Amino acid sequence: MSNWRLSKRYAKALFSLGREGDSFNKHGQELEEFASFYRENAEFRQAVTNPVFSMEDRKKLLQAVLNLSDFSVLIGNFLRLLLEKNRIGSIEAITAHYSRLIDEASNIAHAEIVTSRPLKQRTLDDVVRSFEGLTSKKIKPHVRENPE
Repeated sequence: MSNWRLSKRYAKALFSLGREGDSFNKHGQELEEFASFYRENAEFRQAVTNPVFSMEDRKKLLQAVLNLSDFSVLIGNFLRLLLEKNRIGSIEAITAHYSRLIDEASNIAHAEIVTSRPLKQRTLDDVVRSFEGLTSKKIKPHVRENPE
């Protein structure tokens, strides 16, 4: 099974647990925080994913990080599960899928807006309002310039 599909499954499973307790937004923030830490700390990332180190040592390292954090018990357990299943390296993809699930549940859509020149804020606001009227969803715009 592809990494993308597995990441999506893990995200959906965690999201369903978060919806039960109505804490899916909090879990999303915690995942983002851990994914950011993971991305920014190459030594941690290499140690926790490297099979040269015993699983016990990798668990201790993850636990040390969790002890210094304010993550919920559910997120701590989820991260330990990812480590045990050798999926901790997929945390960024899982977090991205989870964010999409939060947006869907919150009635938020993303719009990629490509322009040939910079947009004025008022113009962007008008475009966003138009999209929101068409879709009946809150729009998160992603603007990029392509002068070609």
